[in-house]
Amino acid sequence: MELVTEAVAGRREEARHCAWCGRRLPDSSRIGRPRRYCAQPCRQRAYERRAAVQRGGLPEDAVVLSAGELADLQDRLFQLRCAAEDVATAAADGAARAELRRLADELVHTARGLERLR
Repeated sequence: MELVTEAVAGRREEARHCAWCGRRLPDSSRIGRPRRYCAQPCRQRAYERRAAVQRGGLPEDAVVLSAGELADLQDRLFQLRCAAEDVATAAADGAARAELRRLADELVHTARGLERLR
């Protein structure tokens, strides 16, 4: 019984994210099925997407992005590449440890911004 309790407690400690927007879900000690969405609008958008996928004959795992969402994703990927190139250039030029640390932190921050797509 201890193993089951530990497994359930471990799942609750993991950070959960909204299945639509990727925001972190509030920690909940509720009993029952865990939340999938942070709010009703996200739940509604997910439903609309599922309905559109069914009507359009797309595969179930298809990802549908608007032109604006695609442009935003491309911009964030470009920022990530630039941040990675900055780290590589600084390392090749023999930058100080503090400078490399600052650039690495910036790279991590930029990469976290890409997680919003989840």
